[in-house]
Amino acid sequence: MATAMSSYGIGTTTQLNYSAAVERVKATLADEGFGILCEIDVAATLKKKLGVDFPPYAILGACNPSLAHRALSEDVDLGLLLPCNVVVRGADVPGETVIAANDPVAALSLTGKSSLRPLAEDVKARLTRALEAVAN
Repeated sequence: MATAMSSYGIGTTTQLNYSAAVERVKATLADEGFGILCEIDVAATLKKKLGVDFPPYAILGACNPSLAHRALSEDVDLGLLLPCNVVVRGADVPGETVIAANDPVAALSLTGKSSLRPLAEDVKARLTRALEAVAN
């Protein structure tokens, strides 16, 4: 079950290995209407730029075009809070992988526009379902 991981994120864990979890997250996000706009391999970037080793860690920039259009139509500067970031990383428990997403309700509350709350709740519900589908 996806739960609050912080005041700004929701997440869950899975028994899938890292690579399988990344692929499964992409598939479950697609099932909820999200495409991946960018994929950042944090571990590879840190190795290349700083020469440091870091555990497997990916940031996926997920976007649901129709929901993004609705949000941007309400507030053109909302692009500063897009796309929805989804992280896949190794867990502290061996054999587990963490999947987490930014909480769109928390993020969109920064705008101060209560009219965006229903949209944010819709996005959060979709992200939650996607994360839960990976955990099951």
